[in-house]
Amino acid sequence: MRIGVISDTHGYFDPRIVPQFSHVERIIHAGDIGSAVVLSRLETLAPVTAVTGNVDWGGPLDQTYSRTQRLDLAGYQIYVTHIGGKPADLARRLPDPRPDVYIYGHSHIPAQEERGGVLFLNPGAAGKPRFGRQPSLALVELDDTVTARIIIL
Repeated sequence: MRIGVISDTHGYFDPRIVPQFSHVERIIHAGDIGSAVVLSRLETLAPVTAVTGNVDWGGPLDQTYSRTQRLDLAGYQIYVTHIGGKPADLARRLPDPRPDVYIYGHSHIPAQEERGGVLFLNPGAAGKPRFGRQPSLALVELDDTVTARIIIL
């Protein structure tokens, strides 16, 4: 199963997302959505699971979407939140039951690290460039193993 992972769009839908997510079976948005329009556009590509981020909290998206999500996809447990941290710190305080994949955003810095059998993945920010960083997203493959790759747009 191929999953598109995105975060920190801040209300902007980059058209370069479309070719990257054109063959995914699910999209996960890890918060700071910024506008329901972004989710509507993503829904035209694949079913979307989204969590809210600090930009969304207190607004209309916070009324519709939760701040964390747990998914069981292709036999793997996936935990999604917005604010993460260093994988070493996250590994010490994993939610129970322990996920196979821990997805987060917030920092705008793409990160991918395996610790103790858990893949920690931050796709970076797919919104308009900020902080001198290039927009990015990630693709996750759930097969016999979990693999991921970060894509700079």
